[in-house]
Amino acid sequence: MIRAARNVVRLFRIARRLAEYDALFLLEKFGIAPTITAAARLIVKAPLDGAVSRLRPGQRLALAIQGLGPSFIKFGQLLSTRSDLLGEEIASDLSELQDKLPPFSGASARGIVARELGKPVEAIFSRFDENPVAAASIAQVHMAVTADGKDVAVKVLRPGIEDAFAQDLDLFYWLAELAEWTGGGVMRRLKPVEVVRTMAETVALEMDLRFEAAAASELSENFTDDPTFRVPRIDWSRTSKRVLTLERVSGIPIDEREALIAAGHDPRTIIAKAATALFHQAFRDGFFHADLHPGNLFVDQDGHIVAVDFGIMGRLDLRTRNYLAEMLIGFLSADYRAAAEAHFKAGYVPADKSVAAFTQACRSIAEPILGRPLNEISLARLLGQLFQVAETFEMETQPQLLLLQKTMLVAEGVGRTLDPTVNMWELARPLIEAWMVEMRGPQARLRHFAADVVTVMERLPPALAGAERMLAMLSEGSLRLHPDSIRALTEAGRRDNRSWLWALWIAVALIGLIAVGLL
Repeated sequence: MIRAARNVVRLFRIARRLAEYDALFLLEKFGIAPTITAAARLIVKAPLDGAVSRLRPGQRLALAIQGLGPSFIKFGQLLSTRSDLLGEEIASDLSELQDKLPPFSGASARGIVARELGKPVEAIFSRFDENPVAAASIAQVHMAVTADGKDVAVKVLRPGIEDAFAQDLDLFYWLAELAEWTGGGVMRRLKPVEVVRTMAETVALEMDLRFEAAAASELSENFTDDPTFRVPRIDWSRTSKRVLTLERVSGIPIDEREALIAAGHDPRTIIAKAATALFHQAFRDGFFHADLHPGNLFVDQDGHIVAVDFGIMGRLDLRTRNYLAEMLIGFLSADYRAAAEAHFKAGYVPADKSVAAFTQACRSIAEPILGRPLNEISLARLLGQLFQVAETFEMETQPQLLLLQKTMLVAEGVGRTLDPTVNMWELARPLIEAWMVEMRGPQARLRHFAADVVTVMERLPPALAGAERMLAMLSEGSLRLHPDSIRALTEAGRRDNRSWLWALWIAVALIGLIAVGLL
């Protein structure tokens, strides 16, 4: 009761803020607290500024969210991945939401650094700039020089940020639960509670800067042999939960086309490097930078791409990557049946739905997009519209793909800024096709089959131990079975024994082939 009362009061304040920017549609769309929404609309007769009314709905919503605090900025950025919920235009406008807040004092930052690292700042850094170069909802960044003379960037968490997020997350969970309760099956399929849970997990990782350091380190290792994409080195001795120290990087922001050309860089080459790097992250490694806005990407003097800010990362398991590759190749080759079947094989569309009907839906989405001039084709837009037809076919929301879709959308925007005549995905298409051959060819299928056999063999000892325990219980009389059950178990046991023998012989054969280098 206390929780509900507290959240009702907070929701009214939020509704009033949304009403001031004529953005109450966010609550109205999902039927959340209609009485509160109506009251806010009555109290606020018109937006604060007449110019606001001339903005698109998504732009008005972004402005309203900007003033609600750090948690809401993060929530707005998460909503920007949900074109299936809000539509493409609103989601696109929310993707422009700036994660910027007034900085906290340099003295507070120095105090946090000293407490976290256990030494006075002067003993750690020969110089620590008081004014931050960037201030966002979670942390801000100060430039510094280490005691041994290395130029570094020091990221420091905001004071009290954990408590502020915990309070707001409770409100978000309450609203998501309310939406699922009042919205019926449609809202449950869209998983608003899971959306909030994803945000909570993401924020928890962002508020421990050791996790961000680990993400940067992993991403760097994945590109050890590829100098065209670089990650700043982590200074682990000056990193803790609330402080992250890493190599200071220099370069030109990736969206500053004229500056790049003046420095002798070819925009098309940069697009190719960016497309290759994103492909390798998503398909080869299944671990990708999910916040690739221009402020986080630079081009160094050698023309290599340097990424910063690793608080938001995405992961794709091999099954998801296989689905994604099959689906994209199906669309790019206009084989809509193959694109549709990829969804059924992945289990994203229920098996009782019509493959033919879903093929038709895929065609209806793809033809208007893929029929455009090559440089105007947007795979991110294609994915966004695909998620929007999900309701008809009861396709469950896939949060990891929504995060990738947002990343692709931002990457496409950067690519068009650099050279509007180039399609970055066409540059990456040979990589996707080669990866498909490698991962889905005959040798790959044999390797996957061998892995499945090994998995079965690993389950054999526990299964035999369980059977032994059951037999012991039967012999002691502590477990009694009907005669029909005993006969059925006996027959099943014979079949299972034959299956285990076949699995064993197949495993031996495969191991032999691997040993002689045929797999």
